[in-house]
Amino acid sequence: MDDVIVDEDSALLTRLRAGDEDAFMTLVDKYGPLMLRVALGYTRTRAVAEEVVQESWLGVLQGLDRFEGRSSLKTWILRIVANRARTRGEREARSVPLSSLVAEGDEDGPAVNPERFLPADHPTYPGAWAIPPHSWARLPEEKLLATESLHEVRAAIAKLPPRQQEVIVLRDVEGWSPEEVSSALELTPGNQRVLLHRARSKVRADLEHYFDEVEA
Repeated sequence: MDDVIVDEDSALLTRLRAGDEDAFMTLVDKYGPLMLRVALGYTRTRAVAEEVVQESWLGVLQGLDRFEGRSSLKTWILRIVANRARTRGEREARSVPLSSLVAEGDEDGPAVNPERFLPADHPTYPGAWAIPPHSWARLPEEKLLATESLHEVRAAIAKLPPRQQEVIVLRDVEGWSPEEVSSALELTPGNQRVLLHRARSKVRADLEHYFDEVEA
């Protein structure tokens, strides 16, 4: 028999099952913004993403009696919205030109430009960095934390393919553990690590370009 997860939202779950509307609103406030971010990664407009979130909350309420606690409540909720957003996104994709979906095919592309590495037959350092990542240590902390810099981070994340967006938002923005992310998104640990590595590499590359312009 699978173990039941000890859930930080167990009290809310009990109140929800008892029909407590305040408990539901607490849950919406707690996880609604994250659900919207996930939905936005798959849908073309904010309006559609908001519809997905609303449908997902309805799915949560309808499925409460079937929730057995084999994952945390937040993991279960996020899995619902991710699945619904993915389905909605695939439906939308069938109605748009293939040329507009080229960026989505980037999942298998290199996370870092191959030209930044030495060739595999290099006599001393095969495969090592030819152009290493820039150090941000010389930048003042206030610049790294500035509102404009944070905007650049959000913009860089928004450019990522949906799966990479999901993983980096949950790991690096929301602070979820690798196990929680793998469970919520139904990924193997290896796939989760690859997606996170690709996402972080692309975001870092965008930020390197931004900070180079700031310092120029």
